[in-house]
Amino acid sequence: MSAIDPNGERWLAICGGIGGAKLALGLSRILPPENLTIVVNTGDDFRHFGLHVSPDVDTVLYTLAGLSNTELGWGLAGETWTFMEQVERLGGPSWFRLGDRDLATHAVRTAMLANGSSLTDVTRHLATRLGIGPSVIPMCDAPVATVVDSDEGTLAFQTYFVGRRAEPRIRAIRFDGATTASPSPEAIAALEDPRLAGIVICPSNPWLSIDPLLAVPGWRMRLEQRRVPCVAVTPLIGGEAVKGPTAKIMGELGLPLDVAEIVSHYRGLLDGFVLDAVDAARAPALPLPTVVTNTLMRTLDDRIELAKATLAFCRTLPADGLERTR
Repeated sequence: MSAIDPNGERWLAICGGIGGAKLALGLSRILPPENLTIVVNTGDDFRHFGLHVSPDVDTVLYTLAGLSNTELGWGLAGETWTFMEQVERLGGPSWFRLGDRDLATHAVRTAMLANGSSLTDVTRHLATRLGIGPSVIPMCDAPVATVVDSDEGTLAFQTYFVGRRAEPRIRAIRFDGATTASPSPEAIAALEDPRLAGIVICPSNPWLSIDPLLAVPGWRMRLEQRRVPCVAVTPLIGGEAVKGPTAKIMGELGLPLDVAEIVSHYRGLLDGFVLDAVDAARAPALPLPTVVTNTLMRTLDDRIELAKATLAFCRTLPADGLERTR
């Protein structure tokens, strides 16, 4: 059940895939649906079998709808794989697996886009059909592609992450198309809503899940100029990522595996930081207000408790004129 919110305060969450989706689910359980907007990375989007696939958006949608495959961490629970079995039989590309029901999501998305709908419109349609209350919005409607420069050459993100299992060493990351894209109008409307109480950057990979959004002109500027607190939840616990290649990427980019580096990466954007209890000793070294709590989200209760702690902390921070982390 959502918490009663007599003030009608709005909240904006920014997230990528699995870790971000977990916290988004926790937030959705304590806020009325109309009070929560979730902006999702689309730098992972790509075309496969001619279909527009939005992995992070779908992870968030499936998680909020209670349909996600928690064992795999992606896709739908109870999925079947007849399509992929036939693709393999025919000698087609099977490195990126599309389940039969998941395939329907991509087919509907692709058809709607071809008929003139924006990615924001399509995502809203899918969320409604899946019974999701909060607004789920892609970071932009124009295509933005995360590209990895590695020791194996230039790789499209899904080739690097899924096809090569994130094994190549990263030298640089760029976001093709970002400079000519614009933030989704609905996302900007949520950010500029006078009822907005705060912004939460979920525990997603900063370089792969949050940076694509920040690379789109208008996003970073609006976040820097906002008049509400913004907090980030750590993606690191004890110098390691719970899931995904965050720690590996940091090491390959020559960055220390420390929460202070995460804070530094978000320089100019944060008013507070949510730190895991394992790293409590690092709190005094961080240059901004910090709250220490459990950030490891194994269960639904963990997600709800972290969401509660994050919003309670954000509410304690000044709304105006705060000196951002420099």
